[in-house]
Amino acid sequence: MEKIKEPSVSGTFYPNDTVDLINLIETFKQNSKNYYNYPARAVIVPHAGLIFSGRLAYEGISQLDKNIKTLFIIAPAHRISFEGLALSSYDKWETPLGDIEVNQDINRELASEFGANYNDSTISPEHSLEVEVPVIQSVFEDVKIVPILIGSGVRPGDIAKIVAKYYENKENGFIISSDLSHFLDDNKARELDYTTARMIETGDIRNFQYEMACGAIGVTGLVEFANLNKYSMLRIDMTNSGEVTGDKSRVVGYGTWFLYEGDKNEFIKTYHSDFVIGLCKTVIKSAFNREPVTLLYPQVFDEPGACFVTLEQDEQLRGCIGSLLAHRSLANDLVENAKNAAFNDPRFRPVDAIEAERIKVNVSLLSIPRQIAFDGEEDLLNKITPNLDGIIIKDGNRQATFLPSVWEQIPDKREFLIALKQKAGFSADYFSPTFEAYRYETIYIKEDDLEQESEN
Repeated sequence: MEKIKEPSVSGTFYPNDTVDLINLIETFKQNSKNYYNYPARAVIVPHAGLIFSGRLAYEGISQLDKNIKTLFIIAPAHRISFEGLALSSYDKWETPLGDIEVNQDINRELASEFGANYNDSTISPEHSLEVEVPVIQSVFEDVKIVPILIGSGVRPGDIAKIVAKYYENKENGFIISSDLSHFLDDNKARELDYTTARMIETGDIRNFQYEMACGAIGVTGLVEFANLNKYSMLRIDMTNSGEVTGDKSRVVGYGTWFLYEGDKNEFIKTYHSDFVIGLCKTVIKSAFNREPVTLLYPQVFDEPGACFVTLEQDEQLRGCIGSLLAHRSLANDLVENAKNAAFNDPRFRPVDAIEAERIKVNVSLLSIPRQIAFDGEEDLLNKITPNLDGIIIKDGNRQATFLPSVWEQIPDKREFLIALKQKAGFSADYFSPTFEAYRYETIYIKEDDLEQESEN
């Protein structure tokens, strides 16, 4: 006889009436802000009552590849203390939307290889697992689940190892269940949650604290897996309970992210090049028609980013302004650099209205600069990779950079460095013990390439 787990938090964390539950999830679908068209296999989603965080949970889970056959739900324990990882011995979990099967084959492997234990008394009352199930059922027609509850003594690396083992099978997917900050006022919550988001999105989780997310172990475990594979965590949306209740004095933060198998800038070029070029051109033209620019864009553009905007007219440079470091959202960086390239590049007169209609826009998206360790100028030259590295040099109050595209004009490394030193105001043979160099890479988005693609 099959062993079926009855709902534990229906009627509290989500409706226990089937029609009410279906209608609630339908509102999430109608109000979804998800702009992405990428079949992810791992997401971070919140686990509060569906009325509070259900839209974000729906947006995250609906981002998952619909070919997935087994979904791991990895969540923190809130109600009962225990050590290690807890598994469910039930064959199926029941919700008002029906039953969903537990993949007991994988459970047995987790018990054997990762020391997980069956612990129904701990798992059964836990909302952080169960609240995701109705949303899963609304998105997937035929999928099994592997509920995993995290107890004390579990490290992020333990979660990363589980993800790594089962990620190899493309029919497996992962839901990391976690809310963000708890019971701060709206301003403090947003400040802390954006710090948390920055850590998740940059992969720098060295200072991640438990108060940032109740599911911190699962979150940082997935980020650790992403770092090891040079994948990226991209934001879908963020909010907090105050947006629903209207009470800003004591809120809970919610965020959802998906795992992209590559670099964030590469993702933007692949899926959102039209938006990048279109935004820059719209900003420049709006200076003449004086109409406000209304921006609707995926939240990946709310993540900090650095770019250069280059303008060309008749295949000649007409302006170029950019940022070396991500000090504001990528959307704002694109807007400001487009305006400055058109109207504030000191090498050129401002673009006029006729030129604004004809000008070509190219955008370079910059990675985070990394300092180069070197012992003398010859060692620095040996560590520079032509045609790939953008280089920043600095000493004292002077600095300069060349984008990787400059290698097309100056292919020799020594001549490249000399020209860069001269750009910074140094002599060709200048060097000192305090001389610093940094490398970065760029992803190019060219208007001409988009036009050729549309013609083809």
